[in-house]
Amino acid sequence: MAVPPEAVLGTTVAFSFILFGNAITQSFMGVPALLVDFPPPSSPDHAARARLLGRQWPVFWVVGNQFFRPISTLGIFGYAYTSWAASTKGPNGGLGDWRLYAISALCHLVTVVHSALNMQPINEKIDALSEPKGRVDTKQAENYARKWIKFNTVRLITPVVAGSLALFQILKK
Repeated sequence: MAVPPEAVLGTTVAFSFILFGNAITQSFMGVPALLVDFPPPSSPDHAARARLLGRQWPVFWVVGNQFFRPISTLGIFGYAYTSWAASTKGPNGGLGDWRLYAISALCHLVTVVHSALNMQPINEKIDALSEPKGRVDTKQAENYARKWIKFNTVRLITPVVAGSLALFQILKK
């Protein structure tokens, strides 16, 4: 029994907006909350706060790796499947333009690749703050977190573009 493309599409659109909501939560609430009153590197309290940031970081990192990475990956496959299904049904087949679903799949692919290439090294640096031992510059702790927020913007934009393009196709019918 084949899975209806509409069911895959609906689930995948939901995944896109879940990822969007998570990125908003982490970038505008979660990580900034960890940085409230973060002391400057010259402060005697800086090392302890940097270590605390490193100890708190796995909460974000584990959720990202174990929950959101699979959702991003399923987004690639869900939109790719819908793109294929739309292309086989033709432009008047009810699913709309297959190319927009292909762009949505590409958005999720960008999210996964960006996470692996650009975000993972930052995650590792922040995580290493918990037990620095010369592996990471603790004076850069706040900068690492702010860079993470900045780079996470990609993971905010790509799923909302993907979900919006697909939703536009659904509503256009």
